[in-house]
Amino acid sequence: MAAKEQIIETLKKIYDPEIQLDIWSLGLVYDVSVEGSKVKILMTFTSPMCPYGPALLDDVRRQVSAVDGVGEVDVEITFTPVWGPDKMTEEARMALGI
Repeated sequence: MAAKEQIIETLKKIYDPEIQLDIWSLGLVYDVSVEGSKVKILMTFTSPMCPYGPALLDDVRRQVSAVDGVGEVDVEITFTPVWGPDKMTEEARMALGI
């Protein structure tokens, strides 16, 4: 069984190819839950028309699946609430000059 902290550390290594910051710091991940070997991730994109959305989703599935103890990865995309800079960490806002 993977620990939630392991999953979060993995998500911190996945970068949005357009913004060049990790998806955790950008606030794109709304929730992570681990039940046995199943990981559920609730996340969003910077916009519903994000051109990198499908590739980013594949990257999340692939990298989280590689974590020891993970058997299944379920990623749900939502646009409620809508993503905005207020979801970002302070460090990410500073890196982008926001």
